Amino acid sequence: MANASLGTGGLTFDKSKRHWPNELNIFLALIIIVAVFEILGQVLPYMRGQSFLFDTNDRFDTIFNEARLQIIILQVAIIGIIALGVTQVIVTAGIDLSSGPLVAATAMIAMSFAQTELVNGNPNPKAVFGAWAMDLPVVVPVAIGLLFGALIGGINGTFVAYFRIPPFIATLGMFLICRGIALWWSSGQPVSFPTESYKFIGSGMMPVVWFLLLAAVFQLILKYTVYGKHTYAIGSNEEAARMSGINVRRHKVMVYMIASMLAAFAGIVLSSKGATAQAGMGEFYELFAIAMAVIGGISLTGGRGSIIGTVLGAMVIGVIRSGFTYIKLDGSYQLMAMGGIIIAAVVLDQYRQRSRA
Repeated sequence: MANASLGTGGLTFDKSKRHWPNELNIFLALIIIVAVFEILGQVLPYMRGQSFLFDTNDRFDTIFNEARLQIIILQVAIIGIIALGVTQVIVTAGIDLSSGPLVAATAMIAMSFAQTELVNGNPNPKAVFGAWAMDLPVVVPVAIGLLFGALIGGINGTFVAYFRIPPFIATLGMFLICRGIALWWSSGQPVSFPTESYKFIGSGMMPVVWFLLLAAVFQLILKYTVYGKHTYAIGSNEEAARMSGINVRRHKVMVYMIASMLAAFAGIVLSSKGATAQAGMGEFYELFAIAMAVIGGISLTGGRGSIIGTVLGAMVIGVIRSGFTYIKLDGSYQLMAMGGIIIAAVVLDQYRQRSRA
């Protein structure tokens, strides 16, 4: 029997109209993308039968190409940390364009307080401050970076929630401010030579560890806490959320602060990984973070999506970027293809919304 009666008033539920979890759709898409690159490796003449994810030369202890897997995960981990915050902003029907330059500004500021005094027995040639700011405990630069991120997020949230400035305009203005701060901080000069404890934050596979740990934490927060329920409520219907007693303004400020603190932490991890900070860091990071969220099923109109979906969206981006490099696609074509994929994801989101409506 296709229909089952539920509740009162003759309401029925049609089992044939049940939807698969959106995350499962994204996972299946990820498998299909991997399969496409595997096939291309076999059919393209210049690829000579190479495999995308599998080891065909007996270089590893497993059947997988561990080097490529590590590259795929590493190249999305830092942007993925930003995407976790962007996801929460988009769920509230907002947007954050300031996260990329915020990465650069935070990297410059945090690295300035993470420098070591002596380099090969000589004074640090890239020192920004005096000896008082050298060889500090690692918690100091990390705390300063996160506080800077919280300040930027608080300003963004205040403009959006209290001054009613559209999120696109408010965060676009902060985009330029943060890029200017990054250029002004050390007169555009790189800041280098951090302490060993600071370098450990982004060493090896630590960016992946941070990404997955933060993803697990915020998945639980959004799903099981009052903060998460209020976030979805505001994105679904802000006026209804306000009438139900939610302090919408305060909550929006909190969401933007958390998003900016995650972007700031991504800047700390990035500068730690490269052992240097440069004003040009984080270029296009905000766009890729938004793309990860949208591909992961986050609705740009708010109220729908999950952290798990964003993680899968990050993996889709990573596989596609690595796959394009694998088939030796020119960089200019890669950018055009990525742009087309982002547009297709938005079109698909609009189609899903109309279908559900």
